[in-house]
Amino acid sequence: MAELQVRSLSGEMKSLSEATIEAFSGGIRGALIKPDDADYDDARQIWNGMIDRRPGMIVQCSGTADVMATVKFAREQQLLVSVRGAGHNIAGKSLYDGALLIDLSGMNSVQVDPDARVAVAGPGATLGDLDHETQAYGLAVPVGINSTTGVAGLTLGGGFGWLSRKYGLTVDNLLAAEVVTAEGERVRCDANSHSDLFWATCGGGGNFGVVTSFEYRLHPVGPQVFSGPAVFPFDQATSVLKAYREFCANCPDELTVWAVIRGAPPLPFLDPDVHGSMVLIIVALYNGDLAEGEKALAPLRQLGSPIADGFGPHPFVGFQQAFDPLLTPGVRNYWKSHNFTGLTDELIDMLVDYGSRLPSPDSEIFVAQMGGATNRVDSTATAYPHRDAEFIMNVHTRWDTPDQDKTCIDWARDFYDATLPLATGGVYVNFISEGEDRIEGAYGANYERLTKVKAQYDPDNFFRVNQNIKPG
Repeated sequence: MAELQVRSLSGEMKSLSEATIEAFSGGIRGALIKPDDADYDDARQIWNGMIDRRPGMIVQCSGTADVMATVKFAREQQLLVSVRGAGHNIAGKSLYDGALLIDLSGMNSVQVDPDARVAVAGPGATLGDLDHETQAYGLAVPVGINSTTGVAGLTLGGGFGWLSRKYGLTVDNLLAAEVVTAEGERVRCDANSHSDLFWATCGGGGNFGVVTSFEYRLHPVGPQVFSGPAVFPFDQATSVLKAYREFCANCPDELTVWAVIRGAPPLPFLDPDVHGSMVLIIVALYNGDLAEGEKALAPLRQLGSPIADGFGPHPFVGFQQAFDPLLTPGVRNYWKSHNFTGLTDELIDMLVDYGSRLPSPDSEIFVAQMGGATNRVDSTATAYPHRDAEFIMNVHTRWDTPDQDKTCIDWARDFYDATLPLATGGVYVNFISEGEDRIEGAYGANYERLTKVKAQYDPDNFFRVNQNIKPG
């Protein structure tokens, strides 16, 4: 085993001797992967194909003990570290050139106590892993909409999806977390123990330690839910979005409706001639009685004259995976996002204008309906502060080759800038592709408190390869 070059906290590359590496690797159960190992390139891949970074070493942790040992080793050697859960983060903050990568993807177990309605998930678990185990008992955690997303990154940013209007954000259902601190010590935090750390964990990102276990409250869901998309021709987009706005104003909490502008995907109920043409898709899920759900979704067909719809009873697990084919790993992605308290006519006009000239066939604009239970929580109750957002817009560009980078990124930035005056100034931290200037926008009035928690648990900013909150 030859010596390794790993980036130090000061930014310079540091040589680790063969003896140092062997002493460390002999004390962990997981794998230590080096740049010259055959499986290195596979081990460093993450979801966003734009991110091509080369860690100095990768430690694939098998459990909390490995995480503790790795953090202590990195501190002793003064090494820069990054942390990866399932590797779905859009900004690619889990990788840094030359750094030590703490890879948690193998820690993906999920245990469910159906009587207590509690689930405990490891940091490498995906939403698909979590849904698979909880739905065996007709239970679920409010999480996101893509089954390959990791529970760790989603939760640490706040987490929202089809169940949030009824049951709140993912962090509103987090009961406790096990955290390895910057000193390599394991602490359990909840509302009564290390409550400040727990508060910061509920939306403050990976700034305060490595979370090695998440404990969630479960709710009865499904296993069948009334849900589906309705597809409208793009020439109806303006009128349908205005009708959508009025419909959302009177939605029960059980119903969540999103709007998506994109080229029509190859949905089975669409005529093949429609595939690829510009459309507006209204996607809805009713979390409750199927008959009530059918009644609740029926008016969505009247928002315009749909080409077709796929409304009906679907397995909740299946609906959670419905958009996975549109979000496969390895493709280049760039996102911009805003929060809105409403959809004004001016904003709708901009949505339609920019939607009419998407920069690539796989790009899209989606508008997620929020409100309901998510906005009945005080803005200071969790680190996630955006309890006034009624809609979250994600400008999602997606393309195949580097020669399209400028076109797609410029379009997203232009759209973001055009809609900025209509937005709240807040942003969902998990949707930030770039820009440290947006970190304070992600946390608003909670930012100052987060800097103080950071100073208490990580005063040296050891965990800095993230959407970074500096010690205050």
